[in-house]
Amino acid sequence: MSSTDTAEAPETPDTTDGKKGSDRRAFIAAGAVIAACAGLVLFGVLNTDDKPKPKAVPTAEVTYEVTGTGTVEITYLAHSESGDATVEKAAELPWKKTVQVPLGKAPSINLTLDGKGGQVACSLAIQGRHVQTATAFGTYGRATCTG
Repeated sequence: MSSTDTAEAPETPDTTDGKKGSDRRAFIAAGAVIAACAGLVLFGVLNTDDKPKPKAVPTAEVTYEVTGTGTVEITYLAHSESGDATVEKAAELPWKKTVQVPLGKAPSINLTLDGKGGQVACSLAIQGRHVQTATAFGTYGRATCTG
């Protein structure tokens, strides 16, 4: 048989390679969709700008007042982010402070004289209405007014 006499079979396209390419494209597209969805979910979870702000806590106006002689440390409750008491060391007398106290928390002021002693009095008014008065005297004397 000569090289011109040979009949070659017509080439048929290999469908397995085409199917593999199609499968790869589908797999890549599915991966891209999953990655996009995961990104959106993470954005929603990690986005802190849209988180609701804490509700404002209702408060009442409280006026603390300290009079007397001596060096005194004053500890009182006022509306703050931490909720801790405020301390004023070696306060000059007379001393007066009006603050907002969250409803449900009892306003209070504590006085402690230093080692030199003296005499001090605290008074507490809530919404302008006098609630309590207390007196401390002597070395390291203590007094507390609570509403």
